[in-house]
Amino acid sequence: MNFQVTGLNLDKMKLDSPQSFLDVEEVEEAEDQQLLDPEAWRTYMERRNVLREFLTADLSPHLLKRHHARMQLLKKCSYYIEILPKHLALGDQNPLVLPSTMFQLIDPWKFQRMKKVGTAQTKIQLLLLGDLLEQLDRGRAQLDTLLESPDPRPFLAGWGLVEQQLADLSAVMDNFLAMMVPGRLHIKHRLVSDIGATKIPHIRLMLSTKMPVMFDRKESVAHRDWVSLRWFVTVQPAAPEQFELRFKLLEPRTQQECTQCGMVPVAACTFDVHHLLPNRTYKFTIKRAESYTLVYEPWRDSLTLQTLPGPRGATPSHSLTLQTSLGSRGATPSHSLTLHTTPGPPRAGQVQLPLIAPSER
Repeated sequence: MNFQVTGLNLDKMKLDSPQSFLDVEEVEEAEDQQLLDPEAWRTYMERRNVLREFLTADLSPHLLKRHHARMQLLKKCSYYIEILPKHLALGDQNPLVLPSTMFQLIDPWKFQRMKKVGTAQTKIQLLLLGDLLEQLDRGRAQLDTLLESPDPRPFLAGWGLVEQQLADLSAVMDNFLAMMVPGRLHIKHRLVSDIGATKIPHIRLMLSTKMPVMFDRKESVAHRDWVSLRWFVTVQPAAPEQFELRFKLLEPRTQQECTQCGMVPVAACTFDVHHLLPNRTYKFTIKRAESYTLVYEPWRDSLTLQTLPGPRGATPSHSLTLQTSLGSRGATPSHSLTLHTTPGPPRAGQVQLPLIAPSER
């Protein structure tokens, strides 16, 4: 395919050549320059460079992509109320009340009401973050279109609106970055009342986040009649955490197979489930255990694994063994629990318990 421009001796230039694209841009720039006088052309190029620099530095596709990833992470986090006593006034002799002690002084009914406020505030904050990110995406697309416009005259005529749009997008970006961190809860009523002559220090309630709990897809493996599950938190907490593992057999074929489901509390990041049915699909879900200070947890990670086929003619076992290990930290021995799905007395060394059906929230 040949590209021909009369009078510029480009009739034999191939579009496949990288040099051809550069020359095409120069030709278009020369044609645009013919529409303006030299002073207007200089102004046009300066303002065009300002816009290009803004889109490259302050609103680059890489930056927006990173903010989208952070937004998706925030949607998977767990949100809690954190109690922080304020500093006492200078000269006050009363000791600082610790948060654990403060829970004993807080009215439980008022605290539950503040948890609802925290839930609403978290949801609103996430919605506002999503709206601000959409504004940045739309603004980027509009400025891109303006930058690629072939006619420089509308660009110069509407530069005042462009400047206002750049200022607005900068403010939106500032607001977005400021809202990425959970803020202080707005307290309308005192949660702690004065008790006699004892001075109770004022407290402040903050929203805090915990990174999501996620299955390790590489280390979680299914075998013929058991699975080995592993999960992690990207930011390790200072204290050990409690988790809830939910599991169920997908597409059970008998009434007895419907009992292969339930919820198990786990105080570790590993869990083994033995005596599963071969060549069947199981769904596992992991989350943190319920906490008194939890206000919002919109997401939980799930993993689907299929056990390997078993030997022909083998009779599958109908007992489900759950085994957890604390891993390499500490020398605490592992614990195992066998849950029978068939009637009859348990064997020696086993505990017979009914499986708890999972309650999907």
